[in-house]
Amino acid sequence: MRTLLNVIWLVLCGFWMAVGYVVAGVICCVLIITIPFGLAAFRNANFALWPFGRTLVDRPGAGAGSVIGNVIWLIVAGWWLALGHLMTAICLAITIIGIPLAWANLKLIPVALLPLGKEIVPMGHPVGTARTYAVA
Repeated sequence: MRTLLNVIWLVLCGFWMAVGYVVAGVICCVLIITIPFGLAAFRNANFALWPFGRTLVDRPGAGAGSVIGNVIWLIVAGWWLALGHLMTAICLAITIIGIPLAWANLKLIPVALLPLGKEIVPMGHPVGTARTYAVA
């Protein structure tokens, strides 16, 4: 079922959301000092392509640097990507088949807003007490 959802996701919205993350990542990597933001954007592009069956967890060693970076990311690119997820979710929710995909888009909004200090793991990964952002 996850594979079917991922294929439908990829065709309907995953590719375009990933393109948005890649564009943000390229811009961040060109501006040398923001390369960590670019790497996070590329990681999120991968997650946006194939989200079902994977989850995002808090990285245990993430500290103040991640918090400061997330604030900068939120102002520069995060809210644009979150708005993209929201608009895509609204468009997908119009059809019955699109409702699970719309829900997944809404679950990806926190990832778009605050990507630093997180890592992507397969579902069922022993994450201990880490806070997870599961997609289906």
